[in-house]
Amino acid sequence: MSAVPAARTSSPVVSIAIVGALFFLIGFLTWLNGPLITFVKLAFELDEVGAFLVLMVFYLSYFFLALPSSWILRRTGMKKGLALSLLVMAAGAALFGEFSTQRWYAGALSGLFVIGSGLALLQTAINPYISILGPIETAARRIAVMGICNKVAGILAPIVIGTLVLHGIGDLAGAVEAADAATREVLLNEFASKIHAPYLAMAALLAVLAVAVLFSPLPEIRASEANATPATAGRSERRSIFQFPHLWLGVLCLFFYVGVEVMAGDAIGTYGHGFNLPLDQTKMFTSLTLGAMLLGYVAGLLLIPRVVSQSRYLSISAVLGVLFCLGAYFTQGYVSVGFVALLGFANAMMWPAIFPLAIRGLGRFTETGSALLVMGIAGGAIIPQLFAVLKQHMDFQLVFGLLMIPCYLYILFYSLVGYRMGLPRDAG
Repeated sequence: MSAVPAARTSSPVVSIAIVGALFFLIGFLTWLNGPLITFVKLAFELDEVGAFLVLMVFYLSYFFLALPSSWILRRTGMKKGLALSLLVMAAGAALFGEFSTQRWYAGALSGLFVIGSGLALLQTAINPYISILGPIETAARRIAVMGICNKVAGILAPIVIGTLVLHGIGDLAGAVEAADAATREVLLNEFASKIHAPYLAMAALLAVLAVAVLFSPLPEIRASEANATPATAGRSERRSIFQFPHLWLGVLCLFFYVGVEVMAGDAIGTYGHGFNLPLDQTKMFTSLTLGAMLLGYVAGLLLIPRVVSQSRYLSISAVLGVLFCLGAYFTQGYVSVGFVALLGFANAMMWPAIFPLAIRGLGRFTETGSALLVMGIAGGAIIPQLFAVLKQHMDFQLVFGLLMIPCYLYILFYSLVGYRMGLPRDAG
């Protein structure tokens, strides 16, 4: 793997610091979705299937916007593209805050879709960038540093929203249930209005960051040059993105990975509520998963590649995922929730391993391949929604296991075989 082009206006350390701040932002906005499920369920008087539309709309935006994002980035370049993504997210945050206050659910969902669209643009640029800001063999370590930034933000997000918006939600839910129609509306309107100020503040911060990124020293990197690896050595240049089976298998792998990540992080509150655990406790469960993920990133940072390779660590993570799912199924209450939270540790290094393995050797197709991988984030829309629907008809623990374990088994397959398909042996 050749190093990135030498013509730089800033050191890699400065670039990594700026990108780390952006990953913190991605984490904060993404991991708000777990407590937002609790928020919309009460504020809009929804059942679980309706509340889980928060996840479906948010993550489907990646599917629809990832490829257009790659086209936008080719025209704007990375820095302008990043600034544009932050402005789009600012608009989405303002829309969500305004429409949530009005208790118009379709409008609130449109705000989440816009936020997700901005994140799709941001992720399409930032993930290949950090992967190729040095040797691809050590990309998982760099992404692990980004993951630490991401998950610290993710731990803080439920705490912040829980303190500012969801404080006392258990008592409020009881009061709403016992109130007459007029009092009910007053209580729900007051509760919904709590979300307005935090989201307006976020919108303003995002707009300021957009300007800051535009004038930052982040260098432009041509991914097609930086990702020219020995994968194509001795072969005629590939002319189609369809000639890289390891990429397409990687897209499916990321689809399953994001699905299990969102289940463990955002659906854990709903999972805990299935045991009739108090709402004031379940609203914070996302932070438990993200704490475990943070530990997983630290472990990955220490072990990859000095002790184990990216692919071997991915295999270990997939096996742990299966074992923790079985532990969740065969236990009850807080212990079962604890096993779900431990899935955060298993999941932590999956994205850092899958993404660089999947884009390896794509050359001039790197941008398109990265966009396809970002489309795989739609797994966070589909798998949790299946959980919300199926748990209405089956035992929720059984549904959880039936959805999660096959996903981890496929990730295990990719870590052992799939990531090498179509690549020469010396590149695998």
